[in-house]
Amino acid sequence: MKRIWMKRRGKDRLEPALLNSVGESVFIDGQSLSIDAVSLDVPISGTVYNVLFNYKKAYEMFRTNMYKPPYEKPPKYPVLYMKPMNTLIAHRSSIPVPASFKELMIGPSLGLVIGKRATKVKEQDALSYIKGLIIANDVQIPHSNYYRPAIKETARDGFCPIGPWIVEHGQIENIDQLQIRVFINGRLALENNTSNLLRSARQLIASVTDFMTLTEGDVLLTGIPENAPLAKRKDIVTIEIERVGRLENELVDEAVLEGGRG
Repeated sequence: MKRIWMKRRGKDRLEPALLNSVGESVFIDGQSLSIDAVSLDVPISGTVYNVLFNYKKAYEMFRTNMYKPPYEKPPKYPVLYMKPMNTLIAHRSSIPVPASFKELMIGPSLGLVIGKRATKVKEQDALSYIKGLIIANDVQIPHSNYYRPAIKETARDGFCPIGPWIVEHGQIENIDQLQIRVFINGRLALENNTSNLLRSARQLIASVTDFMTLTEGDVLLTGIPENAPLAKRKDIVTIEIERVGRLENELVDEAVLEGGRG
């Protein structure tokens, strides 16, 4: 059994629970419930950040462009961008596909949920600032604009499914060796491992907090692997991170979701 925090729809706070070893049921409020019987909400209330090119191959694929104007050299610090609150949706909620686009990029990412105020953290102390781990899908309209904020491509409503829960830090050994898989309609579309991160979880927390403070409840995503897959309307996307869980969402035409979230 793993200790987790989850947020059920209709509840105003995170609740502690125990997740069984295969992730099919939880023990909460003195009863065992099937995961399928639990209506989950977004378990995050802080700011969500992601980082560009934090997988080694993704970095190398773009490396030559880093020497072109306007910057003409690789970045010294992690290049962050935000996934604002309007992007966050829960496990099994619907991802809206804008009418003018046929496909969206699927961005699997391991999330580090911050447990206490973190500023100028030393690398050797970094893991003690993690409350838990979460799965995120950094959905984007496919683009190649990395020289200015790609707000319209990354910050649209519903463009960051996150959940299904937070696994308490310490329940998972060696977060630098977690397998990440993406399935589209049950077929494997991407496979990678957190061992391929350019900056590990420790290094990322230390680098980011060297120039900005993270507060309790914030989420620092660890980046998107290279060759992120594309998905289209009616596709069911499942992101699986070893020992953390499975995050599942269907892509639905944006017009269908007008007036409410699926």
